[in-house]
Amino acid sequence: MALVAINPIEARVRWDRRAGRPVEVAWADRSLVVRGLDAVRDELAAYPANRGPRITFVIETDAGGAILVYDGRRRRWFVEAIDQAA
Repeated sequence: MALVAINPIEARVRWDRRAGRPVEVAWADRSLVVRGLDAVRDELAAYPANRGPRITFVIETDAGGAILVYDGRRRRWFVEAIDQAA
């Protein structure tokens, strides 16, 4: 999996409350099913003042890996990196 950083793209995320993780990520005309969660970085408790709180998810999708970020200051989801194959 070779993740390539991209300009952040605003995304729509469907969340599974029982599992506590995203199950689907969609943006523009693309939709990816989340197959697994590789890592989580939670910055809600201590975050840089100029950036605001964020939670970063490294996810495995049906088309490869991706980095999904929740920006707490803007209350929006963004895709920040995606697998070259996806």
